[in-house]
Amino acid sequence: MQALYDYVIQPLGQRYNNEKTIGDKSLILNSEIHNHEFVNRKAVIISTPKNIKTELKAGDIVIVHHNVFRRWYNVKGIEKNSRSYFKENRYFVKHDQIFAYQLARKWRALKGYCFVKPIKNRDKFSIEKEQPLVGIVKYTDGSFQVGDLVGFRPNSEYEFVIDGQRLYRVMSKFITIKYEYQGDEEEYNPSWA
Repeated sequence: MQALYDYVIQPLGQRYNNEKTIGDKSLILNSEIHNHEFVNRKAVIISTPKNIKTELKAGDIVIVHHNVFRRWYNVKGIEKNSRSYFKENRYFVKHDQIFAYQLARKWRALKGYCFVKPIKNRDKFSIEKEQPLVGIVKYTDGSFQVGDLVGFRPNSEYEFVIDGQRLYRVMSKFITIKYEYQGDEEEYNPSWA
């Protein structure tokens, strides 16, 4: 099956990533369906749109918007699928709901997006563990180089955990400055990521 303007995808694993294995035990981290933090964001492309030229192809692993696989309750309290749901673990997504893809086991951001790794806060008077609005580019659409130290607009970042690293997805147009390295910047990755 091939849609005209949508990708057909399926989640890589389950809809939610809310279990963690510690030793031989399984720990459930969250039992609420409305919490977006535990929604799976990795998917596999089943088919690409007919009427859109794209670098993506069937079989690619992609990072998608958190609402694609999410379930929710309507005003009557009835559990519903997202509007992306098609049938039997298949979902339709638009091009702007896909942010990155894996090519030869390396992640690449789609045009318009960068993924930025937060850095540790060096301000000894601040209680914040990471420096606000500054980070190191990890995955890029080509607008910046991997490893660039950049600053971005407030409220333009959105948190993702990709391969155990907490990253911010930032639209490339909201990255406002490229800093020179001072030499003492250190990436920040909390233990829970």
